[in-house]
Amino acid sequence: MTTRLDEFRSYRQRMNDRIFEIDHLGIKRFFNLDTAAYTEGVLDSKTKELLGLVASMVLRCNDCIDYHILQCVDEGWEDEELYEAFNVALIVGGSIVIPHLRHAVETLDLLRAEQAQ
Repeated sequence: MTTRLDEFRSYRQRMNDRIFEIDHLGIKRFFNLDTAAYTEGVLDSKTKELLGLVASMVLRCNDCIDYHILQCVDEGWEDEELYEAFNVALIVGGSIVIPHLRHAVETLDLLRAEQAQ
């Protein structure tokens, strides 16, 4: 069975490949900056991914939420820690974040179910 997460991963990869085919300098620079922002520095990459998740929820970008939840889980964040981050996003962003909180919880549930298989 194909899940929403499978579709997200496939679409993201396919479209990133297509975008890289364009070979536009400005686009490549932006993608490089984005990648570099999450590498180890004064803050570790684990913390940076959690920050990215909170920002994505406040900005209400479900694709970004999915990406950062995948990264946060890969970095070792536990569900209870992610719930705390979800709460921070909700407090900062207000009630307009609630639909994206639902999306984030569903994404985390899908990912944990996938891992359990």
